[in-house]
Amino acid sequence: MRQIRQMLRLARDGVSARQIGRTLGAARSTIQDNLKRAAGAGLHWPLPSELTDAALEQLLFRRAGTKVGQRRRVEPDWAALACELKRPGVNLMVLWEEYRDIHPEGYGYSRFCDLFREFERCLSPTMRQEHPAGDKVFVDYSGKKLAIADPATGAIREAEIFVGVLGASNYSYAEAGWTQALPDWIGAHARMFRFFGGVPRLVVPDNLKSGVNKASFYDPEINRSYGMMASHYGVGILPARPRKPRDKAKVEAGVRFAQSYILGRLRKQTFFSLTEANAAIAMAVERINAHVMRRLGVSRRHLFETIERPALAALPEADYQFAEWRLARVSLDYHVEFDGFFYSVPHALIREQVDIRATSRTVEIFHRSQRVATHQRRYGGRRHGTDPEHMPSSHRRYAEWTPERFRRWGRSIGPNTEGLVIAILTHRPHPEQGFRTCLGILRLFKGADQRRVEAASARALAIGAFTYKSIASLLANLPSPKSAAADEVVIDHHNLRGPGYFH
Repeated sequence: MRQIRQMLRLARDGVSARQIGRTLGAARSTIQDNLKRAAGAGLHWPLPSELTDAALEQLLFRRAGTKVGQRRRVEPDWAALACELKRPGVNLMVLWEEYRDIHPEGYGYSRFCDLFREFERCLSPTMRQEHPAGDKVFVDYSGKKLAIADPATGAIREAEIFVGVLGASNYSYAEAGWTQALPDWIGAHARMFRFFGGVPRLVVPDNLKSGVNKASFYDPEINRSYGMMASHYGVGILPARPRKPRDKAKVEAGVRFAQSYILGRLRKQTFFSLTEANAAIAMAVERINAHVMRRLGVSRRHLFETIERPALAALPEADYQFAEWRLARVSLDYHVEFDGFFYSVPHALIREQVDIRATSRTVEIFHRSQRVATHQRRYGGRRHGTDPEHMPSSHRRYAEWTPERFRRWGRSIGPNTEGLVIAILTHRPHPEQGFRTCLGILRLFKGADQRRVEAASARALAIGAFTYKSIASLLANLPSPKSAAADEVVIDHHNLRGPGYFH
């Protein structure tokens, strides 16, 4: 309007349309058209002091088809109609009928639709998409990251920003996480649904590898863990087409808005933990959702509470617990490997293909959708977790052999026998190599007199006889207990020569 006023002043001074166009940087045809509009409206320089820019614009650029002096028909509240259109089952015909019920002399249906589309063009590009309430949530990661400092070392680590935006209300959620890996990706979804207090019908992600194994317009391959999460909440996964950002324009706009509202406003703050950063992000998200949208005149929270929340499905009783799924084949030792540790399955499943479901605490193994084994997840210690019930009977008996068990057995007979067991296990490179010798001695000593067994064990310790054959020979050649008692009676006579006689 400032240029229009300058144009009228130059025209009064006799400056040509061509020269006015050069002065104002406009085409001559534009200047001629504006001068014609001013003449038609009866405007000449100087203009009345009370004539505002808005009034001047109305006089010069009134809508086409509106005759001068003709009373305009009553227009509805287009922003309110744009909100109502998001409700399930509402279309322009329904809104027009309601409008004509109140204003019988109002616009016809075609003109009503034209004016509504004209209003829509004034909105942001994402608002022109029609998303019914409770239908979709768009999710993505922000390309820009949030810096978090280590309080001990001062080292900077960058956190990812996850953003989710509901389609109908633009109600937004954001949080910071360390990575875009599967545990953080699925955990962010669970926390987002809890924030919304319900679940929509569809989730529209980008083709992130954590969610989509293979991007395809016709048949995208969803990551199995991501699919199990969707099944838990009863939502569908509808990935955006590759390299088609308009498929998820809601979240693209939400990401830009979040970057300005979150990263822009938090850029001067220093965070020392992820929890501290997420607390600040939650306050920023609250401001985003409470911000009144200029064109619609209402906030995202208002749209969410009045339109979107009633259309969301109820949350399940418990949040989804992240679980990673893997395919594995049972090896010959009836164990499957996950994350460097081995877990047993029933030995009848050797060489069968099974599914592994691993959470932070448990490892479950399924065969043909039936759970066949459950183990506590291992992060250290022994690399094998074996359930005795999964072992063949012969292996189970062998697995029960331990050094401590053989020592207890030797102790039950006597100290010499316990010492013999310890010596046998110690003189082997590996204690397990002495198990069979100890088992053979156990059978050898079974039913024998305890004093005889203790004597044989003492003799074996004395001469270092730690094999099954040598101990069996000692036991066979020891005198019986009665003979041993008779030998204890010693005759002292001068005719008897002692051991010194032979040396």
